[in-house]
Amino acid sequence: MSKLFKLKLDRFILALIAMIVLAYIYPHAIEIWNGKLISSLSTIGVALVFFFYGLKLSFSEIKDGMKNWKLHLSVQLFTFGLFPLLVLLFRPLVHTETQEQFWLSFYFLAALPSTVTSSVVMVSIAHGNMPAAIFNASISGLIGVAVTPLLMHFFLEVEEVNVFAELYIGLLFEVILPVILGLMMQKYWGNWAHKYSKHLTNFDKGVVLLIVYSSFSESFISDVFHTIGSTYLLGLFSAVVVLFFTSYFIIKFIVRYFLKFNREDRISALFCGSKKSLTHGSVFAKFLFANNPKMGLYFLPLMVYHAFQIFVVTIIAQRLGKEYEEQKEAEL
Repeated sequence: MSKLFKLKLDRFILALIAMIVLAYIYPHAIEIWNGKLISSLSTIGVALVFFFYGLKLSFSEIKDGMKNWKLHLSVQLFTFGLFPLLVLLFRPLVHTETQEQFWLSFYFLAALPSTVTSSVVMVSIAHGNMPAAIFNASISGLIGVAVTPLLMHFFLEVEEVNVFAELYIGLLFEVILPVILGLMMQKYWGNWAHKYSKHLTNFDKGVVLLIVYSSFSESFISDVFHTIGSTYLLGLFSAVVVLFFTSYFIIKFIVRYFLKFNREDRISALFCGSKKSLTHGSVFAKFLFANNPKMGLYFLPLMVYHAFQIFVVTIIAQRLGKEYEEQKEAEL
């Protein structure tokens, strides 16, 4: 199962790279296909993604999961508190427009909710607390609808993005209402959604690919990537690695020595608290950086972080899972 999961993730990461290459080779295809058509397709796609999300939400699992409030509160504080604070530490070092752009792209990454599917699967592989992982991964996205734009609002020009009007109205119609509708239709189509969960996940990824292509096409047309060089990209990759491991080890230290969680809860806190969602990121960027030709640049850290977190956490999850199985065998 883990091998199959890794293979699918690898294909998605390759597909993301392919979209960037396609946007570079055929950036004007977005104009040929009619920019409004692409925008409409992504809007409909996003609404369907969150409608299916609502269909798959389990009231019973959420209700049971709320009992472990200390773990859940910790995960959400790591996701929406620790990450932004780590990036904010470097705000005083920002002096130029390029540095501002670089920093803001990482702050956007830091403000995002946790990912859903990979967090749950990784916790399963490592034999962690599965109900807690499902609860936190599900609730994180809903919290992010309110918290992520609010965190970003402090550093975005209101003249460019009317955060409390266009952004929240857009999120209301494309995210919140579809989720509510999905919850209302759950008793009719909920079983269908769970039965075809893998197909719906592929649909989610397809919507992300469409948004990524559209964003990078606009960036290539505007020639914004010519303003950065190899030093910028090297710094970006390095910063992603540093951010991941810094947050991971801080979380690991806190849950072990301060909160004193058991093994299963530590794994759930680590894997859910250190992840960032590419799906939610692509949706939020659509509103936060609307009509911004540099949107592709704001996507880069998120895409690199997504690939890196999957690679590293897969290795860690497999090692922890193997240790658990060996321990159980020794006890027998």
